[in-house]
Amino acid sequence: MWHVYIVRCRDGSLYTGIASDLAGRLAAHNAGRGAKYTRSRLPVRLVHFERYRAKGRALSREAEIKRLPRRQKIRLVSG
Repeated sequence: MWHVYIVRCRDGSLYTGIASDLAGRLAAHNAGRGAKYTRSRLPVRLVHFERYRAKGRALSREAEIKRLPRRQKIRLVSG
């Protein structure tokens, strides 16, 4: 199972990624071993996730979310 996730960083920014082990990935982010983007914006908090069976579909969805304007991302994590 693959997860597409969005975390909110300490500065209020949103980061989108994928992981097969969501809990492990979030722990890595908060330990400073995650993405370079989140390392200086700790801690991060999970605000949205979606599950997919196929990695390819998860990658496609991640790309879709990353292309969304911030306003639509905020709507996604709020609803």
